[in-house]
Amino acid sequence: MPMQNRDHIDQLYSLIANEEDARVCKDIPEEACREVPRNFFLILASNVLTKLGDLLISPKTVLAWLMSTVGAPALVAWLVPIREAGSLVPQMVIGAWVRRKAVRKWFWTLGSFGQAVSVIAMAASVWFLEGYAAGGGIIAALIAFSLARGFCSVAMKDVQGKCIPKTRRGRLSGLATTLGGTATVLMTVLLFWDRGDPSIAFYTALLLLAAGFWIIAGFLFAGVQEYAGETGGGGNALSDALKSLSLMQDDAPFRHFVITRALLLCSALASPYFVVLAQKEADAGWMLGIFLLASSLASSVSASFWGWMADKSSRQVMIRGAAMASGVCLAVGITALFVGTDMGSVWFYPAAFFILSIAHAGVRLGRKTYLVDMAGGNKRTDYTAVSNTVIGFLLLITGGLTALVSTVSEVAVILVLGLMGFAGLLSALRLREVTSD
Repeated sequence: MPMQNRDHIDQLYSLIANEEDARVCKDIPEEACREVPRNFFLILASNVLTKLGDLLISPKTVLAWLMSTVGAPALVAWLVPIREAGSLVPQMVIGAWVRRKAVRKWFWTLGSFGQAVSVIAMAASVWFLEGYAAGGGIIAALIAFSLARGFCSVAMKDVQGKCIPKTRRGRLSGLATTLGGTATVLMTVLLFWDRGDPSIAFYTALLLLAAGFWIIAGFLFAGVQEYAGETGGGGNALSDALKSLSLMQDDAPFRHFVITRALLLCSALASPYFVVLAQKEADAGWMLGIFLLASSLASSVSASFWGWMADKSSRQVMIRGAAMASGVCLAVGITALFVGTDMGSVWFYPAAFFILSIAHAGVRLGRKTYLVDMAGGNKRTDYTAVSNTVIGFLLLITGGLTALVSTVSEVAVILVLGLMGFAGLLSALRLREVTSD
């Protein structure tokens, strides 16, 4: 890289780091310090592009609409569980494989390319097939997408832990979410504003555009300068994965973190029920655009704030996010229980959804930063893989339980999730601090 360009990157990084010595290095190899500014922006750009891709293939909007359009509405229920748990459940095996490699950025790059190919397969299914054949093609492609995403999830935390200093990781995640949220707001307005009912060709083009974002992100991430790290040796990936699962029994701080993370799933699971209640009060099509904007704006306005706070204490970010999530769920649930679901204002549920989205951004960023900071070296990959695998199974179980509770009422689900979040708050208060200045 030309020296002049490197100087510009260093200066911009210095402004973001907001300190005289922007290259302060904590918990990373000494030889990696010089490459921190360049790596920071390559990882940042890759994250922003993947967030844009996620918007364009959202299972709650685009893919759900496509399932109904191609004539496979019964398959809609499988979209969110496959999208979320499908990338988490296999991660112990993925993590055991990734752990054997000294340089792990290529797993993220190949995972990004894999997601692109999967999204192209979705577009092909929509364009060339009909009915449940098209729906089945989308589901099959989504399974492949989630598996590829699992490689990215394991590799990202490890690469970030090796390339970005300990007190700058939350800042990176927060800035990526803020920029991604801002970009998704603009894209939502440009693509969906006053469009009515888009055609199959329009949504096929959206899928191909999303695939392009993942391809570019993969090439950018390949440019990260990652130095060789620890490896876990040979062995069978599945047997290594089962051995890693013993962390849940032997490592008390890690087990406590996983329990806390599981309880804080409430911030993700409650969101659809806010939308369901809002749909009963106002036109669903109009409200959907409002909720999309609320979600993107919440990320834009809060993520950098959460990121800066996480560099001081990721534990405090989890605590505050948990307090907000449980508080808004309980407030909405109790109000609906005594007043009724018709609040008399179409803005009540979008406003609550906005607050919950801010809380979820804090919970998500806080637990990601906490996990990276609590482990060093090879343990980081094991922690990521085991926690994600366990959470993937718990997500399926919790999703099934909330589905059963929803047969009573949506309000009952929100109250149960609010209490679950409160338990997560109490658990987070008992976590030990892992971030140090």
